[in-house]
Amino acid sequence: MKRSAKWAVGILLTATATFVALQNVSAPPDEATETAPPVTVTEGVTIPPTETETATPSSSIPNCAYTWAYHDAPGLTEMLDAAVKELNADAGAHATQFGEDCIAADGSAAFGVMQTDFYVRLPVEDLTNEEAFGVWISEVMQVVTQIPREQIPGPNYGFVEFLFEKNENERLVLRVPIQQYLTEAQGRTGAELFRMFYQQP
Repeated sequence: MKRSAKWAVGILLTATATFVALQNVSAPPDEATETAPPVTVTEGVTIPPTETETATPSSSIPNCAYTWAYHDAPGLTEMLDAAVKELNADAGAHATQFGEDCIAADGSAAFGVMQTDFYVRLPVEDLTNEEAFGVWISEVMQVVTQIPREQIPGPNYGFVEFLFEKNENERLVLRVPIQQYLTEAQGRTGAELFRMFYQQP
């Protein structure tokens, strides 16, 4: 299982580098040249820095009204989905950015991302297998926490929400805050890890 997780991490990081490289090739050159930040090297994979979407200052948008908003993160979704499928072909994942839309009087809007959240779905036959669920959570969290921080938009850590689904009516949902996992749960697995984050409905 650990070998699969390491393989998935490698797939995710390689996909990250490829995705960013394609963006850089297709993007038009900037009029002003700035010094690029140093690249990140993780487990032998060189990952160029990516741009993080930031909020447009409200002063630049007259009569700006803020509203909570969610936006898809297609690049991270593609990469994470491929990585979790390396762990289990039946699994699926997507990423969402949470933040604020700054809406002007003319209807135009600028989005400021606050955090990026991840959602992972796994079909299961038994909703009581806490040991297996905890092992799965550990493997996926290894993948997520190996993504360089600068590749994840938003100043705050988000969460990873796990959906274990037996059928349309029988499912179990568990949410793991990334910051809490990093400070309290690294190295834990199995039923111990599952019980640390599962809240009985």
